[in-house]
Amino acid sequence: MKERHVAIVLAAGKGRRMNSKVQKQYLLVHEKPVLFYSLSVFEKCPFIDEVILVTGHGEERYCRKEIVESYGFRKVKKIVPGGKERYHSVYEGIKAAGGCDYLYIHDGARPFITQEILERGKKAVEQYGSCVVGMPVKDTIKLIDEDRFAVQTPEREKVWLVQTPQIFRYDLIKEAYEKLMNSDQTGITDDAMVVERMMGEKVKLVEGSYQNIKITTPEDLGIAELFSQ
Repeated sequence: MKERHVAIVLAAGKGRRMNSKVQKQYLLVHEKPVLFYSLSVFEKCPFIDEVILVTGHGEERYCRKEIVESYGFRKVKKIVPGGKERYHSVYEGIKAAGGCDYLYIHDGARPFITQEILERGKKAVEQYGSCVVGMPVKDTIKLIDEDRFAVQTPEREKVWLVQTPQIFRYDLIKEAYEKLMNSDQTGITDDAMVVERMMGEKVKLVEGSYQNIKITTPEDLGIAELFSQ
């Protein structure tokens, strides 16, 4: 039986740092919303069977009409409301995914994923059970104390910037999030951390792209315009 690969695309963020009344995932880059670009890549990916779109509460109808139907995204089978924090939104997506084999969790505000990134992720998750996309840092990193004095300089070649998608066996990420919902959620910033903390498992790092940026500030939107030319 063919293994089933499902993507969760998160589009429930408020984008407060964007200083805009429009959420960052709906801002336009070359006359198309930011969210369009990542959905388009998943739509065209031959091994992605279904996409679950997680939106802000009350935005489900808008996303259905203005994005999914408007651009003809046939793989978006479900649109579900997210939660207060990112991990709440991910959990809603996990529950909606049902019994798939592998789950790709992606930020809708990262428009520049590619088929090559997805292929590398697929290969890694099938081998290791979990992986996240990222890239080695270019700059020296300093760890600081509460007074902002440098206390440690990690070896640069061992420090990566983590991106999305973050990809897991469905049973692994489902159990990890179920445990998270019944435990201390302090400091949770990504899905790999949930698996590491709740399941005690290592997560493989897979090369993404330096262009796989997250649209967070107005400056990022300008960079996105250049990348998408």
